[in-house]
Amino acid sequence: MIETRNLTKAYGRVDAIRDVTFACAPGRVTGLLGLNGAGKTTTLRILLGLSRATGGVALINGVPYRELTHPLRHVGAVLEQGLSNPGQTGYRHLVTQALLSGASRSRVDQLIEGVGLAAAAGKRTGDYSLGMRQRLAVATALLGDPPVLVLDEPANGLDPSGMAWLRTLLRQHAAAGGTVLISSHLLTELQLLIDDVVIIGNGRIRLAAPLAELSGGARLRVRGGDHARLWDGYARHGARVTTDGRVLFVSGLSPEAAGEIALRLQVPVYELTPERRQLEEIFLSVAGGR
Repeated sequence: MIETRNLTKAYGRVDAIRDVTFACAPGRVTGLLGLNGAGKTTTLRILLGLSRATGGVALINGVPYRELTHPLRHVGAVLEQGLSNPGQTGYRHLVTQALLSGASRSRVDQLIEGVGLAAAAGKRTGDYSLGMRQRLAVATALLGDPPVLVLDEPANGLDPSGMAWLRTLLRQHAAAGGTVLISSHLLTELQLLIDDVVIIGNGRIRLAAPLAELSGGARLRVRGGDHARLWDGYARHGARVTTDGRVLFVSGLSPEAAGEIALRLQVPVYELTPERRQLEEIFLSVAGGR
């Protein structure tokens, strides 16, 4: 569980963040979104005990990070890239970090295989690609088998297969009861991963809600054999219908109802697809990116 209450950080007379309040529940993946300078990194640094708040609290499982006993067993974090010694191999880096978290060598072996770095375990991290360093950072965060993960731009440098790997890993972590907070600019990828959205702008929370709730109210994209008859049939059932000349856009009907109406009209349907609001559209409308 992650929770912030009225979290504030001021630098002189300037507030980096002000009254930031949100929660991340176990079993769910939460996306923290914001434009550059919105306050995301400040919030994460306070949450992880790297910076002190001017006011409010940030809690991990009900306790401030600095008060956690064996913190690496409670929370794993990916905040910055390139924190490993460039002259050290990936394997030795994980062994060194395992000593700090109390993890075993068997855990190191398990993770280096699990993140796809087995073939590069003996290479110096200074020779790693950005994607390989990201995989190593995720493995480091997982060493203590923590229930809470806090990840800042963890997909940077990952190729499509790497993104799919990361998505699967984080979904499995949440499915096992873990809490995941992730910040990323890759909104299309993030939409496939997260359950909840927190949007911060100018240091204040602008929105915090389940993604399904925000992307609800889907319209239907319908392509059939006789658009005029379909339009008339849908309209008679109270739907609002528009078109771009190629397909019908139908609001106010479920996919099942639209299909049944087409069946009764004996009009073949070639496409019937719900269209939901994209995360990028939601983010830009709230964060003021347009």
